[in-house]
Amino acid sequence: MKFTKLFAVLAAGLLASSLAAAQTTMKISISTAQNSHQGIAIDTFAKEVEKRTNGRYKIQTFYNGALGGERESIEAVQLGTQELAFSSTGPVPNFVPETKILDVPFLFRDKAHARAVLDGPIGQELLTKFDSKGFKALAWAENGFRHMTNSKRDVKLPEDLKGLKMRTMENPVHIAAYKGFGIITTPMAFPEVFTALQQGTVDGQENPLSVIISAKFDQVQKHLTLTGHVYSPCVFVMNKGTFDKLSAADKQAFLDAAKEGVKANRARVDEDDAKGVADLRAKGMTVIDNIDKVKFVQALAPVNADFEKQFGKANLERIRNFK
Repeated sequence: MKFTKLFAVLAAGLLASSLAAAQTTMKISISTAQNSHQGIAIDTFAKEVEKRTNGRYKIQTFYNGALGGERESIEAVQLGTQELAFSSTGPVPNFVPETKILDVPFLFRDKAHARAVLDGPIGQELLTKFDSKGFKALAWAENGFRHMTNSKRDVKLPEDLKGLKMRTMENPVHIAAYKGFGIITTPMAFPEVFTALQQGTVDGQENPLSVIISAKFDQVQKHLTLTGHVYSPCVFVMNKGTFDKLSAADKQAFLDAAKEGVKANRARVDEDDAKGVADLRAKGMTVIDNIDKVKFVQALAPVNADFEKQFGKANLERIRNFK
C-alpha cells in the first residue's frame, strides 16, 4: 500500500515537473492601465492562450508602459526581444507604412463602420502587410474615437484649437492633420503624457474616452470636446519567427485567443463610451458634446487633399463607402 502511494506521489511529481518544463512563457505589454479596454484585451488573451494550449503557453502581462512605450514595445517584438505587444496604431505606420491610411481624420462614420472595415477584406488585407516586417498581426482591436482635451479653454470651433500645444502620438498622419488645425504638435510616448500635462509642458492631448478615463486625465485637464476626429484601432502583434515556430494547432489557438481579446476589448470601449461623459463631468471636466463636425472637416480640406494624393482617392473612398 505504502509503495503504491509512494509511486503515485513520485509519478505526480514527475508529471508536474515535465509539464513545468514544457511550459513556454511569453510577454505581452500595453502602455495603459490594467483596468482599461487594453488591459481587458491582454488579460482575456492570456487566459485564452493558456486554456487553448492546455497550459503549455503562459502569457505574462505588463501594464502602464512597464516594458516601454508603444513604439518601444513594437520594436522589441520586431527584434524578437519581446514575443507580443498590444498597441494602438499610433506608432505602427513607422513599421508598417500601409496602415497609415487608417489614421486619416473623419474616415469612419462610427464604430460599427470601423469594425466592419477592420474585420472585413480591407482590414484582413492590411494584417498581411505586417508579415514582411517581422510581425504576425493576430487581430485588429480597438482604442476608440479620439477626442480633444486641454487645460486652457473650451474648444467649440476648429479655430479654438489654434496655438494649443498638444501631445500627439508618434504618427505622421496625425501630426500632419493636427498642424492643419493650427495645433502646435508635440509627439510623445504615452507613459510621459500625464506628467507633461501636469507640469504644463503641453496644454492638451487627444485620446478616446476609454484612455482619458483610465489614465485619469481629468486630474490634469479641464476641457473635453467630443471631436471624434480620428478612429484609433489597436492591434495584437507577435514576433513572426516566434509565431512561425508554433504548431498549426497552437497558431490557431493564438489567433482564436486574440479574437476573444478583441470581443472583450470592444465591449469595454462600448461601456466606457456609454458612461464616460457623465463620469468625466462628475469629476469636474467641462464637456462640449455638440460640435459642428462639418466645420472641423472643412478646416482640414487642404490636408485632406494631400492625403488623397498620398493614399489615392479610390482607396480612401473604398473605406468611406464600405458597408
